[in-house]
Amino acid sequence: MFVLPVLLCIRDDHDIRLVLLAGVICVMSAIASVMLLRHARDGQGDSLRWTAAAGLATGFGIWATHFVAMLGYDPGFVLGFHAPTTLFSLVVSVVTLTVSYAIALRSGRLRYRCLAGALAGCGIAAMHYIGMHAIELPAELRWAPQFVVLSVVFAIVPIPPALVLALDRKSRMSALWAGMLLGAAVLLLHFTGMAGVEVIPSAAGVRPGAILSPVTMGYVIGGVALAVLLICLITVLASARMRSAIRTQERQFSLLVQGINDCAIYMLDPAGRVMSWNVGAQRLKGYRADEIIGTPIREFYLAQDRVDGVPEAGLRHAREHGMLNAEGWRLRKDGSCFWAHVTIEAVHDARGVFTGYTKLTRDMTEYKASQDQLATLASNLDAALSNMHQGLCLFDADERLVMANARVGEMFAVSLEDCPIGTTFAEVMRRGAENRLGICVSEEVLDGIVQRHRAVIAQPGGGSVIVPVADDMTLAISHRPMAKGGWVTTFDDVTERYRADARIAHMAMHDELTGLPNRPNYNDLLDRALAGADMSGARVAVLGIDLDRFKEINDLHGHAIGDDVLRRLAERMRAICPAAGVVARFGGDEFAAFLPYRDAAALDGFLAALEACLHEPIEHGSLTIFPGASVGVALFPDHGTRRETIINNADLAMYRAKEAVGRRTRFYSQDMDEAARARRLLANDLREAIGRGELSLAYQVQRSISTDLVIGYEALLRWHHPRDGWISPTEFIPIAEESGEIVRIGEWVLRAACVEAASWEQPWRIAVNLSPVQLMQPDLIAVVTSALVSAGLPAHRLELEITETALIADKVRALHVLRQIKALGVTIAIDDFGTGYSSLDTLNSFPFDKIKIDRSFLMQSETSRQARAIIRAVLALGHSLEVPVLAEGLESEDQLRLLRSEGCDEAQGYYFGRPMPMAANIEFAQRSEAA
Repeated sequence: MFVLPVLLCIRDDHDIRLVLLAGVICVMSAIASVMLLRHARDGQGDSLRWTAAAGLATGFGIWATHFVAMLGYDPGFVLGFHAPTTLFSLVVSVVTLTVSYAIALRSGRLRYRCLAGALAGCGIAAMHYIGMHAIELPAELRWAPQFVVLSVVFAIVPIPPALVLALDRKSRMSALWAGMLLGAAVLLLHFTGMAGVEVIPSAAGVRPGAILSPVTMGYVIGGVALAVLLICLITVLASARMRSAIRTQERQFSLLVQGINDCAIYMLDPAGRVMSWNVGAQRLKGYRADEIIGTPIREFYLAQDRVDGVPEAGLRHAREHGMLNAEGWRLRKDGSCFWAHVTIEAVHDARGVFTGYTKLTRDMTEYKASQDQLATLASNLDAALSNMHQGLCLFDADERLVMANARVGEMFAVSLEDCPIGTTFAEVMRRGAENRLGICVSEEVLDGIVQRHRAVIAQPGGGSVIVPVADDMTLAISHRPMAKGGWVTTFDDVTERYRADARIAHMAMHDELTGLPNRPNYNDLLDRALAGADMSGARVAVLGIDLDRFKEINDLHGHAIGDDVLRRLAERMRAICPAAGVVARFGGDEFAAFLPYRDAAALDGFLAALEACLHEPIEHGSLTIFPGASVGVALFPDHGTRRETIINNADLAMYRAKEAVGRRTRFYSQDMDEAARARRLLANDLREAIGRGELSLAYQVQRSISTDLVIGYEALLRWHHPRDGWISPTEFIPIAEESGEIVRIGEWVLRAACVEAASWEQPWRIAVNLSPVQLMQPDLIAVVTSALVSAGLPAHRLELEITETALIADKVRALHVLRQIKALGVTIAIDDFGTGYSSLDTLNSFPFDKIKIDRSFLMQSETSRQARAIIRAVLALGHSLEVPVLAEGLESEDQLRLLRSEGCDEAQGYYFGRPMPMAANIEFAQRSEAA
């Protein structure tokens, strides 16, 4: 569709001779432009000048090509050319091509080549159609749009590949092809555009201004063509000279590089592959040039370095920072290693385009070995001096400092700046004394110190002195003279040795935790006090102090907090103890004290202060601990004249204080001896009670008040002593709790009660009391679970009773344990409600399954209005909380009527039956039903 009109246009409308001439001019100017562009690319001289020359040559050549072709064009009319428009078309051609070349030289990226090609093609098309507009003839030119568009496309498409060949290649053939593509763009534009023009005769006049005739235009074009030829000639000559100079320089540099045989010098391409290889590289690494060219440099690195990416990191550093200097082990061809010093430098051409790397490698193995040996020796010496636990100084024959290790500076708080090398011995001593002691040393004192040390230095073989440098440091200073004058001084810190001796002496006589005197020290001090009192007629109060429930503090909060409690109590007692008195700790929760006095008021004041400090709460973070203690007092000479007797009597009084309710301090009395012995004997017998089968359970019935039906039984512990007979629980239970035996006895009661209940034909509930000590045991949950499982008793038939006193020590932990027990299905009852520490907060904190009213209220109900009011209040509270209430101590018909009238749920007491063995209970129940 388009090819035939173009061919016909060339054949019929143009002089073929001028067409060929135009083609020759176009190709020659294009080749000249390519050579000029390459000069600009390579930065030979002023690149801007070469770029302008290339734009000028191409612009003139293309302009000349167009108008030579136009001279050969015959439309059948007389032609002329409008001079201003003709000149403007030349300017457009030169400017657009110069700008497009500048853009192409800006970057090697393809998008810049395409942008430059589009601008150049548009410039050539603009020159063509502006030149066509310059034609003067009595006719009108009309253009076929499709040919115009196609001509512009033909002008643009060949130019980007032409620029790639011109700028990205270096061979002559690529230059020839680039020139032919540029020429093709021009010629295709011209003939495609001319094939689409239609000349229509008209009477239009000639535009004002100079008109160039075809002859004149021929001269102008000839001049332009001559200029293009001259530019091409100059370009060829300049290019030849420059290439010759470059080849000469490259040959000289290559000879220089190849002549260096003691280090490897070679080039790398941008990807890090070897491009050149000198004799030094072959000698150092063992590869010939034909073996290594094209190989990545990572082949010279150790395997681990390749894994770690060391080669790539080195090239990246050189690319980003211009140069890399590094050292490391490298491989030879035979697999051996050498220590290399490597310099890699990034190479850029004149335009700043990165082209690769130069790499220089030197073998530094021997140098490294010698340096490593010297460094090792220096490091070993420095390490030996630095790690000495002694300070060391070396002085010459003139008593000047030659060397000192860091330990000396640490000992005397002296820096190297304070005492530089060359400082005199006297000045070193002055600086050390002043910096360590913080005092100004007079010349007289300094001279005395120096003379004492000089006397030691002068001794055959030297000697040592012990110097207390400060309160926190004692030094052993030794001087050893040298054969050629001078001496070595060592400073040994013996502070810890002296402190250790003092600590051992102190530990032998004091408690480690509290720092109070221990038992031997206390006994010795008490012996002295008793001897002095005996001589002066004074009196001595001896105190036995035992902390209350301290085992619970350790069990509940851990031994760390328990130790802290002991320390803080010791501090309090030490603070309130008069100067003449002594407070000691014997171990565990056992303390002791004594106070010589003459006035009884002094003793009373001390005891009051002691009682206050022992019972004052201790805050430990968010935890509040109430320590408490029992104190026994024995007086010299009233209660004994020998130390052992008085201490023993004080202990008896202390145990009596523990037993007494509300009495924290007790004085010794004569009757305590017998009672204490009986109590200790009972405690010993209780430990064997289970094994000897002396313990048993009695069961007291619990009935519903409204139906009079049996709902359960409470298991009550009984002890039949082989010598003393039946012993009341109120007597032996406190002893069991105090000795800790209650844990073992409580487990036995729980298991025996569960076994008994599991044997009943009726599904009655069995109630078992829990001691506060049991509640705090870590394995309580496991014990309850084991008792239920081994007996085969359903959990809902077991009811555990606790008093509020069990919650006092650690309410949070106790409630947590109760929730775990309740989760098993076991019911929990609060016992003795209304007495002791009863509070509504307890009922609010835990969902108890039953409330048991203490027996004291029911016993007083017939005579006390307040007791009846309390019963009504507790029953109303139970109803509102929907918790059953059981009244303890029911003994009369009147009490039963009161409970029925007030809506009490359950009751137990002598009225329903006394505690008795289970067989007797069943027999009693059967007789009651029969009656």
